[in-house]
Amino acid sequence: MSLHVCPTPIGNLKDITLRVILVLREVDLIASEDTRVTRILLNKYAIHTPVTSFHSYSSTRKLEKLVEEMERGKEIALVTDAGTPGISDPGYKLIKACIDKGIHVEVLPGPTSFVPALLLSGFSPAHFIFYGFLPRKKGKRKKILQEFKDFPGPVIFFESPFRVKQFLSELIESAGDVNVAVTREITKIHEEALRGKASDILSELEDRRSVKGEVIIIVSYK
Repeated sequence: MSLHVCPTPIGNLKDITLRVILVLREVDLIASEDTRVTRILLNKYAIHTPVTSFHSYSSTRKLEKLVEEMERGKEIALVTDAGTPGISDPGYKLIKACIDKGIHVEVLPGPTSFVPALLLSGFSPAHFIFYGFLPRKKGKRKKILQEFKDFPGPVIFFESPFRVKQFLSELIESAGDVNVAVTREITKIHEEALRGKASDILSELEDRRSVKGEVIIIVSYK
């Protein structure tokens, strides 16, 4: 009985590993954050394993059922809609539940978006902090952005494309006009990395009607 944590491509479907393909073919069941996205990947590689949904709105009973299936000897693969499960998605709850029950957890290496984004930023990757998504409330957001002012390396944030301009404005208010890199659509056709002072990036984005795609913001406070 095992839970296999399987990273999936963040854009280009060719970025899946041979080992992940093999595991997805051999397990009894795939627990997926977004079954529609997962089925596109499975169809690409002729994988016919049954799929069930497991996402942030799944009930506690659904999590317990998956654990019970593994306790009865089933092998289950956990996938997110893109990247490595457990990073800013509900997969960690299932991982933790398996560990608590003594179920073997295997984490496979593979795609994750923030490492390519960090390297594209041009900031030194010797020491960095991955934060993920900020809270929604402005006061809490600004407080967190200010707390990192003394950290010597880059800080990595996930952000909705609809709040990138707000993020940059709050960053300038909280920490000054620091250096940032705004990356989006990593590994996809419209991949882009904007680098410079926060005010300059904000000015460039103000000229656009909208920001589209998956966005990662790397901030260098020093």
